[in-house]
Amino acid sequence: MEFKHKQLDNGLNIIGEVNPGAKSAAVGFFVKTGARDETQNVNGVSHFLEHMLFKGTDKLDAFEVNQAFDRTGAQFNAFTSEENTVFYAAILPEYVIEITKLWAQLMRPSLRTEDFDIEKNVIKEEIAMYQDMPNFDCMERCKTLHFDSHPCGNSVLGSVESIDNLFADQMRSYFENRYAPNNITLACAGNFDWEQICIAAQESCGSWVHKDVTRELKDCAGSGKKERVENESVTREHLCLMSSGVSAQDPSRFAAMLLANIVGDDVGSRFFWELVDKAIAETASLQYGAMDGTGFFCSYILCGSQNLDKVLDIVQGIFQKLAADGVTENELTMAKNKVLSELVIKNELPMGRLIDLGFNWTYHNQYIKIEDEIKAIKDVTTEDIKSLIEQLKPGDFTQLILGPKK
Repeated sequence: MEFKHKQLDNGLNIIGEVNPGAKSAAVGFFVKTGARDETQNVNGVSHFLEHMLFKGTDKLDAFEVNQAFDRTGAQFNAFTSEENTVFYAAILPEYVIEITKLWAQLMRPSLRTEDFDIEKNVIKEEIAMYQDMPNFDCMERCKTLHFDSHPCGNSVLGSVESIDNLFADQMRSYFENRYAPNNITLACAGNFDWEQICIAAQESCGSWVHKDVTRELKDCAGSGKKERVENESVTREHLCLMSSGVSAQDPSRFAAMLLANIVGDDVGSRFFWELVDKAIAETASLQYGAMDGTGFFCSYILCGSQNLDKVLDIVQGIFQKLAADGVTENELTMAKNKVLSELVIKNELPMGRLIDLGFNWTYHNQYIKIEDEIKAIKDVTTEDIKSLIEQLKPGDFTQLILGPKK
């Protein structure tokens, strides 16, 4: 595989990892904007914009957009997070340039008021759908509680109120300021012609206007608050625990990734053996989230009300034992094998490789080979993880419990 990079005069970065042996290709636009870049009066606008790009341009309506993707057999979609909005497609090599040009057109949407008004209802339905999912509702509430006034606590979807009060002109202004070429990366992976990608990007994106784009970067230790929310429609206790983690730029992120696996992997972790295997909780997981300038650990546990106190005691015991003894060599070896297997298998496909390729450039402004990530994971020691535990104190967590009325 060969890495390529070019930057247009307006600041748009084009990156590619060429793999002539691949049978497919993947292309995507990575926009460095998300919920953390929003003010409260436009909360949810980044995700709303993701929807609006599929409504078309001055030359293409929504039906023609879908028809253009469908004709090539592209597997396409988009997603929005606290920090990024990504538009991607996996395609046959012969359609790479066509789909790249199509995405480039959509990156300059018409944002018609009539489409905006209709899509408001779609967004509100999506908000309602997720509010009907107790696990999502619990984690969303905990994130807000944990980050407190930090912008990473902003909701990706927004609220019904914020969407109702959002105007089309506010969305257009946000788009104008955030979808600048110098805040976007065009990435391509798999079997494709690099020179043709660059020509297509220059023709389609070269006229986009450079803007001054900023993002507030600061770490967040977490509020440490503890709350319980009652919901008469749920019958079990949903627990979300969040504590501080290292940022996406921190070299110790690989140790954090392995620590999360040791404590909260679906199978074979400390949470699994102490909570799930003993039928004290139905679900118990821990994930590490790496973010721009900050990070977090997030646990989600589902149990019956009769076991709530026991679950909390066991969780505290697990974290106390971690702080006292760290992790074992056997645990670390198993975690490395799981993480490495997932990494390698995902990156064997151009679509899986595209996401890592794009995010590595977004967060590090550099190309990171798979071999380098594999080595970084293999090099983590038990002492590295113990040092991380001492630094972050994962047992000092923000706690949100969503459960039935007592």
